[in-house]
Amino acid sequence: MTSADQSELPAIAAPPKSDARRTLGIAGSAHALHDGYSDLIYVLLPVWQAEFGLSYGAVASLRGLYTGAMGLLQIPSTRLAARWGGRTVLALGTLVAALGYALAGFSGGLIGLCLALAVSGAGSSVQHPIASAAVSRAYPVNSRGPLGVYNFSGDVGKATLPAALALLITLAPWREALWVTAAVGVLFAGAIVLFLPKPSQAPLGDAKAAKAQGRGRGGFSLLLSIGVLDTSVRMGLLTFLPFILGDKGADLPTIGVAFSLLFIGGAAGKFACGWLSSRIGVVRTVLLTEGGTAAAILGAMALPLFPALVVLPLLGVLLNGTSSALYGTVPELAHANETERAFALFYTGVISAGAIAPVLYGMLGDAVGVNWATGATAVTALATFPLALALAPRLIDPR
Repeated sequence: MTSADQSELPAIAAPPKSDARRTLGIAGSAHALHDGYSDLIYVLLPVWQAEFGLSYGAVASLRGLYTGAMGLLQIPSTRLAARWGGRTVLALGTLVAALGYALAGFSGGLIGLCLALAVSGAGSSVQHPIASAAVSRAYPVNSRGPLGVYNFSGDVGKATLPAALALLITLAPWREALWVTAAVGVLFAGAIVLFLPKPSQAPLGDAKAAKAQGRGRGGFSLLLSIGVLDTSVRMGLLTFLPFILGDKGADLPTIGVAFSLLFIGGAAGKFACGWLSSRIGVVRTVLLTEGGTAAAILGAMALPLFPALVVLPLLGVLLNGTSSALYGTVPELAHANETERAFALFYTGVISAGAIAPVLYGMLGDAVGVNWATGATAVTALATFPLALALAPRLIDPR
């Protein structure tokens, strides 16, 4: 069949349901593992500071090296995937991420730690674009809901893997605990090779998706802009929330509980909002979640401590839920066979926003105070409205 004949096909055959579910399971597990690897550093920072006598600046640089390597190499990783295949590159990246932590266990000082974490971050750079694209290809008709599940799985990893490492460190020295954690990654890299179905390289979607790509000129830039603002709201609020609660009389344990409530709600929001956007559309979902986020932020600021704590799970749902709706829409606005690159660009943008936004909001807080700066995060959430409305004509109706 010629390429011209293929372009006239009304739909692209979906993979078998069993393969689609297996793809989602492996991709979600990869997301959990790599996000867990990313957040392991928070558990290890005090250990490394005591072990190597590091300054706070040096400690902060360790996290920055991992995140920087992960963010900067996402686009190059898609080029490797185009040459070697997504399954191979995802497995190799997972192996490299695991070996980076194994090297950290052998490190004898700051330079060794920096090199090891840069290696691990480089390995993790492949996960977001390649695993996301694999899920979107496995569910070509409407991938928003499955991508929401994939997005949620990262929070599962963040909740479980650092806690497991913290427990291991109470039972064994931190180096041995890291080697055990690295071994899990090595085994999972093998599982990717054995069990991840080979993804279709056909353009994503059916006739409706092809129509959406035709209407979507400029849509990806709008979607990315919404993602950057959404991430900025989230990181800005997380920066100021301890101070807002402290002003209400919260002690440190209460602040810890508050973040747990927020993150539990956030995980639920990631799971639910991907499916919600497949029912009511990404534009309506963004308007609902971002408008609700702004209202909940202002409510948490105005209410006394206990009612503010009650609001936090709902705030978490709204604050994190937008991301699943956005990620699930990336394949609809990607050019045919460039889904990995589209995801790489999107994740690079939002990761960069997550790094820059706290600095900018912090400078604003120094200038106008914490309350006004926190209020600015609510205004930023509302700034997504005109972008979402401009995006509407470039999207298909999810129904």
